[in-house]
Amino acid sequence: MRATLLSLVICGAGFAQAPKLTLPPSGNNQKASVTQHIGPVEVTINYSSPAVHSPSGEDRRGKIWGKLVAYGLVNPVFGNNKPDPWRAGANENTVFTVSNDVEIEGKPLSAGRYGLHMIAGPEEWTVIFNKNSSAWGSFFYEDSEDALRVTVKPKKHDYREWLTYEFTTRRPDEATAEMQWEDLAVAWNIKVKDINQTYLSSLRRELTGMPGFDYEAYNQAAQFCLTTGTDLEQGLKWAEAAVSMPFIGKAEFGTLTTKAQILAKLGRDAEAKAAMETALHLPGTTPLEIHQYGRQLLAAKKNAEALAVFQMNAERNGDAWPVHVGLARGYAAAGDTQKALEHARKALAQAPDPLNKKSLEEMVQTLSVGKPLSQ
Repeated sequence: MRATLLSLVICGAGFAQAPKLTLPPSGNNQKASVTQHIGPVEVTINYSSPAVHSPSGEDRRGKIWGKLVAYGLVNPVFGNNKPDPWRAGANENTVFTVSNDVEIEGKPLSAGRYGLHMIAGPEEWTVIFNKNSSAWGSFFYEDSEDALRVTVKPKKHDYREWLTYEFTTRRPDEATAEMQWEDLAVAWNIKVKDINQTYLSSLRRELTGMPGFDYEAYNQAAQFCLTTGTDLEQGLKWAEAAVSMPFIGKAEFGTLTTKAQILAKLGRDAEAKAAMETALHLPGTTPLEIHQYGRQLLAAKKNAEALAVFQMNAERNGDAWPVHVGLARGYAAAGDTQKALEHARKALAQAPDPLNKKSLEEMVQTLSVGKPLSQ
């Protein structure tokens, strides 16, 4: 195929590409691109896409692999006079770009831009990531510039008229890139070795820009550390910045709660309790925020603490929604079904929408027959 595609340009079957001019692609091998994000990591493949049918209309199905695309290396018609791999597409280099360090088939590949080449074979293929990404095809390919080679197995695939790259498997920390053409596909795995550390590095970098002037950005970064358990000490620094960084920090329920939760995970319980008490008693803390914290305590099986929070909400906010909902749940968890039922009925009368009304009707029914509530 390398010689065939080169001849399209040399013999005038396509349009010679003059610098800075936009003309039809050589051999009608249209340019294409596909991008996949693996968390914060961006992977892009840029390529020119040949067809099974030649520019003259010849059907080359059954003549692609081992013929048009030769097995093994091929001696070039010009260039550096060294055996070449296939350019994994048509015309200019197929280019594989990755924004962060990854592993390809379990082997490390640094962030960068690579010429993507392949050595085809009936049973086994070699996928090559070469540091020269700006070449025109493989004619000047040098194996000394290879950053990585991996060996993979080809497989049968539904018919593809145009050579296509796709990402066929997508998970939070990995993806599978696949070249598909005619009746064959060649795939390779791309994995981010420690996705959470990659996110952490991205957060550190982003917080040096405009997000670093927004307390909510620090709180979100701290929440990431909290929910993933990644570098809690760093998370605490971000939480403290969200609360008290000069000119930026804001001591509100959300930021103080994040700080309290991280302190608790670090085993600093007294500090966590103090931060949470401050959050609960802030003038701007809403009945709903207090209620939601009480629900978190119930989920953690801290029933006595939860009831105390629900009672504090009642003392502070009276009949405001959803005070009675919390009291119903708190008393039910404490085993006082009668008080729970009393507050559930009051909450039902206040229900602000059909969804809450239905839920509270079910709660009243459950408590009326003496059954426990699911918290």
